[in-house]
Amino acid sequence: MKILVAGDGKVGKTLVRQLSAEGNDLTIIDIKPEVLEESMETYDVMAVQGNCAAMHVLEQAGVHEADLLIAATGSDEVNLLSCMTAYVMNTNIHTIARIRNPEYGDQVYMMKRAFALSLTVNPDKQAADEIERLLKYPGFLKREAFAKGRVEIVELKLKSGNKLCNVALSEMNQIVKCKVLICVVQRQDNVVIPDGNFVLQEGDRIFVTGTVDELEHLLKNLGIITHKVKRVMICGGSRLAYYLSEQLIRSGIYVQLIEKDHDRCLQLAEALPQASIIQGDASSQTLLESEGLEQCDALITMTGIDETNMIISLYGEHRGISQIITKVGHTTNNKILDSLALGSVVCPKELSCSTITRYVRAMKNQTGAAVTVHNIADGRAEAVEFVVDKSTHYDGVPLKNLKIRKNVLLACITHKGKTEIARGDSYFSVGDTVIVVTISGNVIYQLDNIFE
Repeated sequence: MKILVAGDGKVGKTLVRQLSAEGNDLTIIDIKPEVLEESMETYDVMAVQGNCAAMHVLEQAGVHEADLLIAATGSDEVNLLSCMTAYVMNTNIHTIARIRNPEYGDQVYMMKRAFALSLTVNPDKQAADEIERLLKYPGFLKREAFAKGRVEIVELKLKSGNKLCNVALSEMNQIVKCKVLICVVQRQDNVVIPDGNFVLQEGDRIFVTGTVDELEHLLKNLGIITHKVKRVMICGGSRLAYYLSEQLIRSGIYVQLIEKDHDRCLQLAEALPQASIIQGDASSQTLLESEGLEQCDALITMTGIDETNMIISLYGEHRGISQIITKVGHTTNNKILDSLALGSVVCPKELSCSTITRYVRAMKNQTGAAVTVHNIADGRAEAVEFVVDKSTHYDGVPLKNLKIRKNVLLACITHKGKTEIARGDSYFSVGDTVIVVTISGNVIYQLDNIFE
């Protein structure tokens, strides 16, 4: 598939890495030559320097032959104009625009046809939704939803004293007493899909799938105490902070927001009258203490600097805050992130990239394409949701009679709203939702791809 990526920033680079690895023909457009040069040296891509909204630049990039334009520059207006211009030049092209300004959100959604948009993504809004989900179940480091919210894959880190330490997976059900499945284990640098003989160890990051109710039972049976979040401290007054604060206030949660810039504080105070807006440096221990950090149920760090977020989160851990969520701009230093007590780590750009990747795969496969795609284990594994249709093979055949590819796991099946962990006697039928987990590098476009 021929794809144009306009904007070679954080989101653009992540997309280029993912989409080029899947064999797509990519051309990058950016105004900075040094950025383009770096991408060409790293990936097998073409590059065009210039304004992605200009007709002659799009023509040079091959817009007439392109299947898809992804406009991911730092300007919403440029992204919209680029998509409209590309569509005028090629009415068969699909267009995706990154839109971050909350003032544009609703009207762009309502005017997709006018703007010639196939899809819009908002990294900040997606991240806010993710953080809100995490706050509902403080015991989980990450939560990924499938099957219209009926099924989730959650991340837990096995700390010292956890009941699952030194336990083989075949014996796990006797301890947790609920119907869940550990589908991926990350142990230091190794990511595996474990079998029943796999023995869990302290420090393992485990990814567990099950229904929302069963996962709640898992927390209780492991003795992981959860509590309702009533008071949250947010460090940083970004767009993401605005989206999140608005959602939390709507849910009845008291929000304290710390922002250094005076003018931004005034804007936030006007937009969020029910929140407590504090002007100051969130990295100041004195300020955090004076504003009642220890009385908060959760600390969320989302300044514009990853290192600052990490330091504040570590201090929150030191002060015994029960739930900590750290926003990062990139996850290239996974080893460092994993070694630090940062609580849940949220990366907005990766959430948006997953949405775009799913759309690209759906374009390649009009039937049986993935409904949902989530990167897990720092992008080294992938969880994919499919809906079984008439084109899917092996309808009604028990899984024990089928041979599934190496490093691929059919985790669970949802039939008429009822979810079961996949066993040997399990089978899927037309209309069922199926969750598949695979190690990164095994690109699965259709459910049939998992079978040998």
